[in-house]
Amino acid sequence: MLLEGIESEGAVPLWLVAESQLAEWRGRLPAPGAAWVARHGFQAERARVLTIPDSGGELAAAAMGLGPQGDPARPSIWDGAACAERLPAGKYALATPLPEGAATQFALGWLLGSYRFSRYRSQPKPAHAASLVAPPGCDARYAHAAAEAMGWARDLVNMPANELGPAELAQAAEGLAREFGGQCVVTTGEDLRREYPLVHAVGQGSSRAPRFIDCRWARPGAPRVTIAGKGVCFDSGGLDLKPSASMLLMKKDMGGAACALGLARLLLAMKVPIQLRLLIPAVENSVGADAYRPGDVWTSRRGLTVEIGNTDAEGRLVLADALAAADTERPDLLIDLATLTGAARTALGPDLPAVFASQAALADAARAAGEAVCDPLWPMPLWSGYEDELSSRVADLNNVSPGPFAGAIIAALFLKRFVTATPEWLHVDLYAWNPKDRPGRPQGAEAQGLRALYALIRGKFG
Repeated sequence: MLLEGIESEGAVPLWLVAESQLAEWRGRLPAPGAAWVARHGFQAERARVLTIPDSGGELAAAAMGLGPQGDPARPSIWDGAACAERLPAGKYALATPLPEGAATQFALGWLLGSYRFSRYRSQPKPAHAASLVAPPGCDARYAHAAAEAMGWARDLVNMPANELGPAELAQAAEGLAREFGGQCVVTTGEDLRREYPLVHAVGQGSSRAPRFIDCRWARPGAPRVTIAGKGVCFDSGGLDLKPSASMLLMKKDMGGAACALGLARLLLAMKVPIQLRLLIPAVENSVGADAYRPGDVWTSRRGLTVEIGNTDAEGRLVLADALAAADTERPDLLIDLATLTGAARTALGPDLPAVFASQAALADAARAAGEAVCDPLWPMPLWSGYEDELSSRVADLNNVSPGPFAGAIIAALFLKRFVTATPEWLHVDLYAWNPKDRPGRPQGAEAQGLRALYALIRGKFG
């Protein structure tokens, strides 16, 4: 919990201590406190918390170690999360001031440290009861809005596929439109087959009908930003069936849509002066009598024909129709988010989403925005030398390459075929999952790129 407008009187002072400053900090403590620190062997190890009692045994102060690389003047967002997770119940206030940006990031980390997904537990784990007095200079409004947006996106990804399919994803988008005074149009059935044929083709093998979600928030005269998110609510691989081990996490294959929804929520909550459009192709890639097949040829919304080389490369197909729809309006900025390729994870691991951009300056700006808010994005090349890998003998292009190399680049090049008019386009290939527990990042869903892209958009358009 973040306490706003509350004086720090009665709050326990919280020290952030780097290993290099341990001796100096300990020397400033009263003798009993210094002795307590020494007796407990506190060496300012990263994320280790120490509580210090007064003479009556009550909590008088607390310290958290930042390790050898930490800087008490600029703690990480995840240092704030570690404090929230590991401190006992109570009200805390930082003992030393932080710069404005660092104060906001620390407060946001504190809020993220309280995230739990306990919807399906009959006895949910109790929430952490440690509260932080908002540090001076903290943008508490942003911290709360970002924590809410990230928590919502995480919840959507964590939901099991039996409870979150294309219809439920559409309901989430419709709810967001209602909450912030927007419009939402959901296209299904024959209209979907006619207007978004690749989306329909991917989803037609499932008993849960595919749909295309199109939300708008008008602001006449403002810059136009369009966000598209891959909404594959479960990916079996289709007729090119995944092995069971590869299918275990496929409820998260709508992670791009969840992050797009979270980003839209944050932009709307913070009233960023843009015209916002949100596009989500929502499907389930299933095995069934109506499932699309390897070797099929489908005509996309843009008119390009696509040969299906592999039904497990479905994300780029549904995004192709979404990007084509967005491109006709030539927005000032077009961003798509997708759990698109295992190749990106092989190259960069689970923590670093790969970004591809129509302009090198845009990729650099995205990376800088991510670094500023501890939400990393890593630029990758749209190497035109691999364009031929998408060639087909029977259609305009294939949805996969015949070779094993450069999978993330080739997927991005496929999407690029459907963005021909928009000047600035950014493609984010993300994982949307934490494979291990860390402070503020419990094992499970992650809203990657959300804060970085918010910072990018805010920086470009006010």
